[in-house]
Amino acid sequence: MARHLHDLAYRRPKSGFSDRVAWSITRTLRFFADTFFATRYGHRAVVLETVAGVPGMVGGMLQHLSSLRRMRDDHGWIRILLDEADNERMHLMTFIAIARPNWFERALVLLAQGMFFNVYFVLYLISPRTCHRLIGYFEEEAVVSYTHYLAEIDAGRHENVPAPKIAIDYWKLPSDARLSDVVRAVRDDEAGHRDVNHLFAEAIDQRTTEGAVDRLRAEGAV
Repeated sequence: MARHLHDLAYRRPKSGFSDRVAWSITRTLRFFADTFFATRYGHRAVVLETVAGVPGMVGGMLQHLSSLRRMRDDHGWIRILLDEADNERMHLMTFIAIARPNWFERALVLLAQGMFFNVYFVLYLISPRTCHRLIGYFEEEAVVSYTHYLAEIDAGRHENVPAPKIAIDYWKLPSDARLSDVVRAVRDDEAGHRDVNHLFAEAIDQRTTEGAVDRLRAEGAV
């Protein structure tokens, strides 16, 4: 899957009931995000990145418990998922410094995160495969959103402000980096998460979970 990392237009074909469920959820949430935030991409990022940090943490926690319960190795899945969750958290910290959410958006974060955590937790217990496919589709949409954000910056409709220090330190950007550099770095991260989650879904399909992380490392995705 890492071969698609720099193909920002990549869309994984949908097949089967699980894919259709995951895609339907994705499109529904995309509709609400587009309706509520429109072109307020910085504020959209704050709310959505708060939710985006949930799947990796839930998946990593449940994979951890499964490894303990079954007394078998996780083959690297736990660390990959927890790293993904932390990466999304750093996206949030970055955009908080840029967008400065108001009280209503902070309340929305509490509501959205609480609802999503519980729904995703139950869904992961039922079908980890559907969850990883869902996040793959989420990340496809994230790549699209950040591409639109970058276009707005390049067109001058959003000020290309200096990158916050937290972003410069985290992505090791030049000291004179701008918002556009941050958006590109975040977009590359999301493309990587897209590929990882689609591959994890495929690994569950093919019952090849043992070699999934090795494949990611061999292809340079992690």
